[in-house]
Amino acid sequence: MADDSSATDVGARYAQALFDLATETDTLLIVEADLKSLEAMRAASPDLRVLLSSPKFSAEDKAKGLAAVAAKAALSDTTRKFLGLLAANRRTLALEGIIKAFHRLVAASRGTVSAQVVTAVPLTEAQAAGLAAALRTALGKDPQIETSVDPAILGGVKVRVGSRLYDASLKSKLDSLKFALKRA
Repeated sequence: MADDSSATDVGARYAQALFDLATETDTLLIVEADLKSLEAMRAASPDLRVLLSSPKFSAEDKAKGLAAVAAKAALSDTTRKFLGLLAANRRTLALEGIIKAFHRLVAASRGTVSAQVVTAVPLTEAQAAGLAAALRTALGKDPQIETSVDPAILGGVKVRVGSRLYDASLKSKLDSLKFALKRA
């Protein structure tokens, strides 16, 4: 557990520094887009994940690899320099946490809140609009909704806003019922 909180603290500090720099240089939208691209590349590439997480690669090798990725993806100078700093400081493992923390900072600066929504089947446009309206009412802020599909929840919805999880999934309800029956 201590490692997770330490990684999160490191991610939050680096994200705050990047956010401040992007705000000062008026490149917030560009850096935000760069990090979304980088996040998608990281998710899609096992090789990139290994480069970021493996201690077998030196800081110099990681810097070269990230520079090549940044050049190929045409990332901004600010983002390229930031990735070089991460590699030099041996903090590439924290990149995922940094990106998440950065997105939270951007959302907060816009007066919005990020919400991760998991459903058993894809939401229709009407369902997504209804969910957004319900979240707006409950949270008092405009939600930025990221949806994903997980058939394992069987039905219903799971919504994560910050560290809070609202679990109205059928699987969770069935598990609660099973636990209650075992106790009886």
